[in-house]
Amino acid sequence: MLVELENDNLAELVSQHPKVIVQYSAGWCGNCRIMKPKFKKFSRDHEDTLFVIADAEKYPESRKLAKVDNLPTFAAFKNGATANQVQTNKTDVLKELIDEITSN
Repeated sequence: MLVELENDNLAELVSQHPKVIVQYSAGWCGNCRIMKPKFKKFSRDHEDTLFVIADAEKYPESRKLAKVDNLPTFAAFKNGATANQVQTNKTDVLKELIDEITSN
């Protein structure tokens, strides 16, 4: 399932779902726009995991759940806790993060 945040409520979503992958992005970020369709495709391949797109500038409380100092940042949460994160514009690196969370 894929959700684009419309409120600063990522913590609530992370607590409600056992596996969550987040793309932190911003409207001005070119690499974020490039990665977004790839992120959406991965969400269709892993229906047991919640995929969330969060605007890192609009939602500061959601941003605090990960160490976001470069965009795009992808964070993986498992059972309510941060499991791993990467800052990348490479599909294979994102796939490794997703596989790490979804394989267990």
